[in-house]
Amino acid sequence: MVIFERHVPELTELAFSRFVIRARRAAGLKGKVDVLVTSDAEMKALNQRFRGKNTATDVLSFPVSSEDGLRKTFAGEIAISADIARRNARALGHEAAEEVKILALHGILHLGGYDHESDRGQMARREAKLRAQLRLPVGLIERGLKNEAGGASPERHAGNHRVHRVTRGTEEGRRKR
Repeated sequence: MVIFERHVPELTELAFSRFVIRARRAAGLKGKVDVLVTSDAEMKALNQRFRGKNTATDVLSFPVSSEDGLRKTFAGEIAISADIARRNARALGHEAAEEVKILALHGILHLGGYDHESDRGQMARREAKLRAQLRLPVGLIERGLKNEAGGASPERHAGNHRVHRVTRGTEEGRRKR
């Protein structure tokens, strides 16, 4: 399921839903994925609640715990900031719709257990391969590596945005507030 709380130019709910299914299958992720495309304010609230960080972030992933028994049918949820995606797309010279797809792919890989903070490049290599397969421009990890070498950058993807042991995190989190 895809929920657009914030509009993204040139990206319909149907087109994005189809992309998420293609990306999930290409990544070999079992189970459905729910995606929330929302505002910086909502991302800041989610990031504060689940990671203790009082700032908006580009993407958060909420994997279903393997202890929940849902893992075979439901992989988890992803929350994406449409606002950050729009700003980054402008800075990088591509459409906001493409940036939202890059963020979704990144989140899907986190749902699949990848962790670019500790996997010695495994997630970066997988993301690069899937980006090429899905015809997407440069991804978050690769972008971060280029920025470390110097040069101007859009808002940088900082760290592992995988929230551990949260079941149906974004939906449940929004209801509890």
